[in-house]
Amino acid sequence: MSLRGIRRAYGDVTAIAGLDLDIAQGEFFTLLGPSGSGKTTTLRVIAGFERPDAGRVELDGIDVTPTPPSERDVNTVFQDYALFPHMTVLENVEYGLRVQGIGRRERREQASEVLDRVRLPHVGARKPVQLSGGQRQRVALARAIVNSPSVLLLDEPLGALDLKLRQEMQVFLKALQRDLEITFVYVTHDQEEALTMSDRLAVFNEGRIEQVGAPAEVYEHPQTEFVAGFVGVSNVLERDGRRFTIRPEKIHMSEDGGPGEPGVVREVVYAGMVTRYVVDLDAGGELVVIRQNLETSSQEVLEARGKRVRLDWRPEHTYVIKEGDGQ
Repeated sequence: MSLRGIRRAYGDVTAIAGLDLDIAQGEFFTLLGPSGSGKTTTLRVIAGFERPDAGRVELDGIDVTPTPPSERDVNTVFQDYALFPHMTVLENVEYGLRVQGIGRRERREQASEVLDRVRLPHVGARKPVQLSGGQRQRVALARAIVNSPSVLLLDEPLGALDLKLRQEMQVFLKALQRDLEITFVYVTHDQEEALTMSDRLAVFNEGRIEQVGAPAEVYEHPQTEFVAGFVGVSNVLERDGRRFTIRPEKIHMSEDGGPGEPGVVREVVYAGMVTRYVVDLDAGGELVVIRQNLETSSQEVLEARGKRVRLDWRPEHTYVIKEGDGQ
């Protein structure tokens, strides 16, 4: 799938500005960015719900820009599930097959098989209101994949779920995508979700893509200051006219008098498995440091506030960045 020169504006507001993007067949690709960055508009352009002001959408090498949503080999899963409340679960899953004119017996068989695939083999006779949020989300997935689209679009599908269920669904979705070998295009503002699930991701900012790459590449080698700050937690420091980023977990903190830059611990945030320290450096600037709480108590950790320390890091863990102006 390819997007070429996509532009979409609403009055004076440009939602997407000249966007180019290639997504490989069978890839789990995530559009990551803050609210208003253009990721959902991009998804709607792919689906056909929005017509771009300029540019084209290609599926399997064919320009589908003028093609209505119902005629594209694409299905969409929304955050609010969009299930029909008056229909049973099985009827909901069958719906797309019924629209295609597939006979009752065949569509029942296909819908039942897909419900088995999403681990809901015994809920076909229930109404959506009788299901949990996670179950309803899996029904929405079943309805979207029952007719085997070449591309599945997912618009913040886990946003309404609690943390534990969201993490379980992340694992489930990734395994399902690998099993189906369908192209997933996934929209989220959750950096951890994007890093956990994606084969590749695109970081959006103000209608443009700042960086595209595999999760580890984007996290370890942010190309712009925006990417460094948005994908995970990062530090930006300027020394000798060189502006670079370094991740908090790559910084070693030791007692004052050792190697590295001297500073004072200004803030300590205890978070169970790890503690986050904010250190004001004598030479200017601040760094966030993350340390695992391996053999330290919470009391010991909190007593670090106000102490003088030294911070050092390996040169290969720093990356020169430029101002983010998109691409």
